[in-house]
Amino acid sequence: MDVLERYEPLVDDFDAFRAACERPLPSVVRVNTLKTTVERASDALAEVDIAHEPVGWHDGLFALPDDQPGTNWPYVLGWIHGQEEVSAVPAEVLDPEPGERVWDACAAPGSKTTQLAALMDDRGLLVATDNNLGRISALRSNAERAGVTNVAVTHEDARNHSLKPFRASDSDEGEEGAPYDRALVDVPCSCEGTIRKNPDALDDWELDHVEGISGVQKGVLRRAVQTTREGGTVVYSTCTFAPEENEAVLDHALAEESCELVEFDLPLESTPGVTEWQGEQFDESVRKARRIYPHHNDTGGFFCAKLEVTAE
Repeated sequence: MDVLERYEPLVDDFDAFRAACERPLPSVVRVNTLKTTVERASDALAEVDIAHEPVGWHDGLFALPDDQPGTNWPYVLGWIHGQEEVSAVPAEVLDPEPGERVWDACAAPGSKTTQLAALMDDRGLLVATDNNLGRISALRSNAERAGVTNVAVTHEDARNHSLKPFRASDSDEGEEGAPYDRALVDVPCSCEGTIRKNPDALDDWELDHVEGISGVQKGVLRRAVQTTREGGTVVYSTCTFAPEENEAVLDHALAEESCELVEFDLPLESTPGVTEWQGEQFDESVRKARRIYPHHNDTGGFFCAKLEVTAE
Protein backbone atom coordinates (compact mmCIF):
# COMPACT_ATOMS: atom_id res chain seq x y z
CA MET A 1 0.00 0.00 0.00
CA ASP A 2 1.27 3.50 -0.86
CA VAL A 3 0.61 5.16 2.48
CA LEU A 4 1.14 8.71 1.29
CA GLU A 5 -1.42 8.34 -1.52
CA ARG A 6 -4.23 8.00 1.01
CA TYR A 7 -3.67 11.67 1.90
CA GLU A 8 -3.91 13.05 -1.64
CA PRO A 9 -7.44 14.41 -0.97
CA LEU A 10 -6.07 16.46 1.95
CA VAL A 11 -3.03 18.04 0.32
CA ASP A 12 -3.07 21.13 -1.90
CA ASP A 13 -0.13 20.09 -4.14
CA PHE A 14 0.35 16.35 -3.86
CA ASP A 15 3.33 16.19 -6.22
CA ALA A 16 5.20 18.81 -4.17
CA PHE A 17 4.19 17.01 -0.98
CA ARG A 18 5.56 13.68 -2.21
CA ALA A 19 8.76 15.26 -3.51
CA ALA A 20 9.36 16.96 -0.15
CA CYS A 21 8.80 13.69 1.70
CA GLU A 22 11.60 12.14 -0.38
CA ARG A 23 14.17 14.83 0.46
CA PRO A 24 16.46 14.47 3.51
CA LEU A 25 15.46 16.61 6.47
CA PRO A 26 17.90 19.40 7.48
CA SER A 27 19.38 19.06 10.97
CA VAL A 28 18.19 21.65 13.49
CA VAL A 29 19.30 22.52 17.03
CA ARG A 30 17.53 24.50 19.72
CA VAL A 31 19.48 26.85 21.96
CA ASN A 32 19.07 25.95 25.63
CA THR A 33 18.48 29.32 27.28
CA LEU A 34 18.89 27.81 30.75
CA LYS A 35 22.63 27.64 30.06
CA THR A 36 23.43 30.24 27.43
CA THR A 37 22.08 32.86 25.06
CA VAL A 38 21.33 32.58 21.37
CA GLU A 39 24.27 34.87 20.58
CA ARG A 40 26.75 32.86 22.67
CA ALA A 41 25.50 29.59 21.17
CA SER A 42 25.95 31.00 17.68
CA ASP A 43 29.49 32.10 18.52
CA ALA A 44 30.24 28.64 19.97
CA LEU A 45 29.07 26.89 16.80
CA ALA A 46 31.19 29.23 14.72
CA GLU A 47 34.16 28.49 16.98
CA VAL A 48 33.93 24.78 16.17
CA ASP A 49 33.42 25.52 12.45
CA ILE A 50 29.81 24.38 12.28
CA ALA A 51 27.83 26.28 9.67
CA HIS A 52 24.44 27.31 11.02
CA GLU A 53 21.54 29.40 9.85
CA PRO A 54 18.77 30.96 11.98
CA VAL A 55 15.33 29.45 11.48
CA GLY A 56 13.09 32.35 10.53
CA TRP A 57 10.09 31.75 12.78
CA HIS A 58 11.99 30.92 16.01
CA ASP A 59 14.96 32.92 17.32
CA GLY A 60 16.33 29.96 19.27
CA LEU A 61 16.57 27.45 16.40
CA PHE A 62 19.52 26.97 14.05
CA ALA A 63 19.61 24.82 10.93
CA LEU A 64 22.88 22.93 10.40
CA PRO A 65 23.04 22.35 6.63
CA ASP A 66 26.33 20.41 6.69
CA ASP A 67 26.57 18.90 10.15
CA GLN A 68 24.82 16.94 12.86
CA PRO A 69 24.06 17.89 16.48
CA GLY A 70 25.69 15.91 19.25
CA THR A 71 29.29 15.90 17.98
CA ASN A 72 30.55 19.18 19.41
CA TRP A 73 31.25 20.77 22.79
CA PRO A 74 28.23 23.15 22.78
CA TYR A 75 26.03 20.06 22.63
CA VAL A 76 27.97 18.14 25.28
CA LEU A 77 27.73 21.11 27.66
CA GLY A 78 24.00 21.43 27.10
CA TRP A 79 24.09 24.74 25.24
CA ILE A 80 22.20 23.25 22.29
CA HIS A 81 19.87 20.32 21.81
CA GLY A 82 19.11 18.50 18.57
CA GLN A 83 15.41 18.92 17.83
CA GLU A 84 13.43 18.70 14.62
CA GLU A 85 12.11 22.13 13.67
CA VAL A 86 8.39 21.33 13.85
CA SER A 87 8.98 19.46 17.11
CA ALA A 88 9.50 22.87 18.71
CA VAL A 89 5.94 23.96 17.83
CA PRO A 90 3.81 22.38 20.61
CA ALA A 91 5.81 23.77 23.55
CA GLU A 92 5.65 27.24 22.01
CA VAL A 93 1.87 26.88 21.56
CA LEU A 94 1.49 25.67 25.17
CA ASP A 95 3.49 28.75 26.28
CA PRO A 96 4.00 27.86 29.97
CA GLU A 97 4.81 30.57 32.51
CA PRO A 98 7.53 30.39 35.19
CA GLY A 99 6.07 29.09 38.44
CA GLU A 100 3.22 27.10 36.86
CA ARG A 101 2.48 23.40 37.15
CA VAL A 102 2.86 21.66 33.81
CA TRP A 103 2.45 18.03 32.77
CA ASP A 104 4.38 16.60 29.82
CA ALA A 105 2.29 13.47 29.33
CA CYS A 106 4.50 11.54 26.86
CA ALA A 107 7.83 13.09 27.65
CA ALA A 108 10.75 10.85 26.65
CA PRO A 109 13.32 11.29 25.30
CA GLY A 110 12.99 14.88 26.50
CA SER A 111 13.34 17.39 23.67
CA LYS A 112 10.02 19.03 24.49
CA THR A 113 10.52 18.56 28.24
CA THR A 114 13.75 20.54 28.22
CA GLN A 115 12.14 23.15 25.97
CA LEU A 116 9.24 23.53 28.41
CA ALA A 117 11.68 23.89 31.32
CA ALA A 118 13.49 26.68 29.47
CA LEU A 119 10.21 28.48 28.75
CA MET A 120 9.41 28.17 32.47
CA ASP A 121 12.86 29.53 33.38
CA ASP A 122 13.33 26.30 35.37
CA ARG A 123 10.72 27.49 37.91
CA GLY A 124 7.47 25.90 39.02
CA LEU A 125 6.86 22.17 38.60
CA LEU A 126 7.24 20.19 35.40
CA VAL A 127 6.04 16.58 35.63
CA ALA A 128 7.46 14.42 32.82
CA THR A 129 5.78 11.04 32.30
CA ASP A 130 6.63 8.07 30.12
CA ASN A 131 5.88 4.35 30.25
CA ASN A 132 9.16 3.17 28.71
CA LEU A 133 12.06 2.78 31.14
CA GLY A 134 14.65 2.86 28.37
CA ARG A 135 13.33 6.14 27.05
CA ILE A 136 13.08 7.54 30.58
CA SER A 137 16.83 6.98 30.90
CA ALA A 138 17.33 9.23 27.86
CA LEU A 139 14.89 11.75 29.32
CA ARG A 140 16.84 11.96 32.58
CA SER A 141 20.14 12.26 30.72
CA ASN A 142 18.87 15.07 28.48
CA ALA A 143 17.34 16.94 31.42
CA GLU A 144 20.59 16.69 33.36
CA ARG A 145 22.68 17.86 30.41
CA ALA A 146 20.31 20.80 29.91
CA GLY A 147 20.57 21.80 33.58
CA VAL A 148 16.85 21.29 34.30
CA THR A 149 16.02 21.15 38.02
CA ASN A 150 12.24 21.72 38.12
CA VAL A 151 11.32 18.37 36.56
CA ALA A 152 9.83 15.34 38.31
CA VAL A 153 9.94 12.18 36.21
CA THR A 154 7.25 9.51 36.57
CA HIS A 155 7.18 6.03 35.06
CA GLU A 156 3.56 5.20 34.28
CA ASP A 157 0.94 4.91 31.58
CA ALA A 158 -0.22 8.48 31.00
CA ARG A 159 -3.78 7.25 30.56
CA ASN A 160 -3.76 6.39 34.27
CA HIS A 161 -1.63 9.28 35.51
CA SER A 162 -1.79 9.41 39.30
CA LEU A 163 -2.20 12.62 41.27
CA LYS A 164 -1.07 11.10 44.57
CA PRO A 165 2.09 13.28 44.78
CA PHE A 166 -0.16 16.34 44.91
CA ARG A 167 -2.36 15.12 47.74
CA ALA A 168 0.39 15.48 50.32
CA SER A 169 0.91 19.16 49.52
CA ASP A 170 -2.62 20.04 48.44
CA SER A 171 -4.94 18.52 50.99
CA ASP A 172 -7.95 19.98 49.21
CA GLU A 173 -7.09 18.13 46.01
CA GLY A 174 -8.46 14.60 45.73
CA GLU A 175 -7.28 11.95 43.32
CA GLU A 176 -9.55 13.41 40.67
CA GLY A 177 -8.43 16.99 41.29
CA ALA A 178 -6.92 19.17 38.59
CA PRO A 179 -3.53 20.45 39.76
CA TYR A 180 -2.02 21.37 36.40
CA ASP A 181 -2.14 24.77 34.74
CA ARG A 182 -1.11 23.32 31.38
CA ALA A 183 -0.49 19.93 29.81
CA LEU A 184 1.39 18.87 26.70
CA VAL A 185 0.06 15.76 24.98
CA ASP A 186 2.58 14.91 22.27
CA VAL A 187 1.44 11.34 21.84
CA PRO A 188 3.05 8.25 20.32
CA CYS A 189 1.74 7.93 16.77
CA SER A 190 2.29 6.23 13.42
CA CYS A 191 5.07 8.76 12.69
CA GLU A 192 4.25 9.33 9.03
CA GLY A 193 5.50 12.90 9.28
CA THR A 194 9.02 11.74 10.17
CA ILE A 195 9.63 10.05 6.81
CA ARG A 196 12.21 12.67 5.78
CA LYS A 197 14.54 11.70 8.65
CA ASN A 198 13.40 8.05 8.83
CA PRO A 199 12.91 6.89 5.22
CA ASP A 200 11.76 3.46 6.40
CA ALA A 201 9.13 4.90 8.75
CA LEU A 202 6.28 3.59 6.65
CA ASP A 203 7.69 0.16 5.81
CA ASP A 204 5.60 -1.55 8.48
CA TRP A 205 2.62 0.83 8.33
CA GLU A 206 -0.70 -0.88 8.98
CA LEU A 207 -4.17 0.62 9.29
CA ASP A 208 -4.81 -1.64 12.27
CA HIS A 209 -1.94 0.04 14.10
CA VAL A 210 -3.28 3.50 13.27
CA GLU A 211 -6.71 2.59 14.58
CA GLY A 212 -5.28 0.88 17.64
CA ILE A 213 -2.95 3.67 18.67
CA SER A 214 -5.74 6.23 18.28
CA GLY A 215 -7.36 4.56 21.28
CA VAL A 216 -4.22 5.20 23.33
CA GLN A 217 -4.13 8.80 22.13
CA LYS A 218 -7.75 9.37 23.17
CA GLY A 219 -6.98 8.00 26.62
CA VAL A 220 -3.96 10.24 27.15
CA LEU A 221 -5.77 13.36 25.96
CA ARG A 222 -8.72 12.48 28.19
CA ARG A 223 -6.47 12.25 31.26
CA ALA A 224 -4.74 15.53 30.39
CA VAL A 225 -8.06 17.37 30.26
CA GLN A 226 -9.15 15.77 33.55
CA THR A 227 -5.99 16.83 35.37
CA THR A 228 -5.81 20.40 34.05
CA ARG A 229 -7.67 23.13 35.93
CA GLU A 230 -10.66 24.97 34.50
CA GLY A 231 -9.35 27.66 32.18
CA GLY A 232 -6.07 25.78 31.76
CA THR A 233 -4.50 24.84 28.46
CA VAL A 234 -3.89 21.46 26.85
CA VAL A 235 -1.91 21.14 23.63
CA TYR A 236 -2.34 17.98 21.54
CA SER A 237 0.21 17.14 18.85
CA THR A 238 1.41 14.32 16.62
CA CYS A 239 3.86 13.75 13.78
CA THR A 240 1.35 11.95 11.57
CA PHE A 241 -0.99 12.93 8.75
CA ALA A 242 -3.66 10.40 9.73
CA PRO A 243 -7.01 12.00 10.64
CA GLU A 244 -7.72 8.88 12.74
CA GLU A 245 -4.93 10.04 15.07
CA ASN A 246 -5.56 13.77 14.78
CA GLU A 247 -9.02 15.22 14.19
CA ALA A 248 -10.81 12.02 15.26
CA VAL A 249 -9.02 12.14 18.62
CA LEU A 250 -10.00 15.78 19.10
CA ASP A 251 -13.58 15.02 18.10
CA HIS A 252 -13.71 12.32 20.77
CA ALA A 253 -12.34 14.65 23.46
CA LEU A 254 -14.83 17.38 22.56
CA ALA A 255 -17.70 14.93 22.86
CA GLU A 256 -16.58 13.23 26.08
CA GLU A 257 -14.67 15.83 28.12
CA SER A 258 -15.09 19.42 29.30
CA CYS A 259 -12.95 21.28 26.79
CA GLU A 260 -13.06 23.35 23.65
CA LEU A 261 -10.65 24.06 20.83
CA VAL A 262 -9.22 27.56 20.56
CA GLU A 263 -7.44 29.47 17.82
CA PHE A 264 -3.69 30.05 18.08
CA ASP A 265 -1.03 31.85 16.11
CA LEU A 266 1.44 29.68 14.23
CA PRO A 267 4.33 31.41 12.44
CA LEU A 268 4.59 28.60 9.90
CA GLU A 269 2.52 27.93 6.83
CA SER A 270 -0.17 25.44 7.73
CA THR A 271 -3.68 24.31 6.84
CA PRO A 272 -6.78 23.88 9.05
CA GLY A 273 -7.84 20.58 10.51
CA VAL A 274 -10.18 18.54 8.33
CA THR A 275 -13.82 18.02 9.27
CA GLU A 276 -14.45 14.90 7.15
CA TRP A 277 -12.44 11.79 6.41
CA GLN A 278 -13.57 8.69 4.56
CA GLY A 279 -17.22 9.26 5.40
CA GLU A 280 -16.68 10.23 9.03
CA GLN A 281 -17.69 13.73 10.12
CA PHE A 282 -15.85 15.63 12.87
CA ASP A 283 -16.84 18.60 15.00
CA GLU A 284 -16.53 21.79 12.92
CA SER A 285 -14.20 23.32 15.51
CA VAL A 286 -11.40 20.91 14.58
CA ARG A 287 -10.65 23.45 11.84
CA LYS A 288 -8.88 25.40 14.61
CA ALA A 289 -6.17 22.72 14.66
CA ARG A 290 -3.25 23.15 12.28
CA ARG A 291 -1.70 20.71 9.81
CA ILE A 292 1.94 21.28 8.82
CA TYR A 293 3.02 19.58 5.60
CA PRO A 294 6.67 19.02 4.55
CA HIS A 295 6.42 20.96 1.28
CA HIS A 296 5.12 24.15 2.91
CA ASN A 297 8.08 24.97 5.18
CA ASP A 298 10.76 22.38 4.24
CA THR A 299 10.11 20.56 7.54
CA GLY A 300 8.72 17.28 8.76
CA GLY A 301 4.97 16.74 8.95
CA PHE A 302 3.09 17.75 12.08
CA PHE A 303 -0.33 18.32 13.65
CA CYS A 304 -1.08 20.63 16.56
CA ALA A 305 -4.20 21.70 18.42
CA LYS A 306 -4.84 23.89 21.45
CA LEU A 307 -7.66 23.20 23.89
CA GLU A 308 -9.02 25.11 26.85
CA VAL A 309 -10.49 23.21 29.77
CA THR A 310 -14.03 24.36 30.53
CA ALA A 311 -16.46 23.94 33.43
CA GLU A 312 -18.29 20.63 33.59
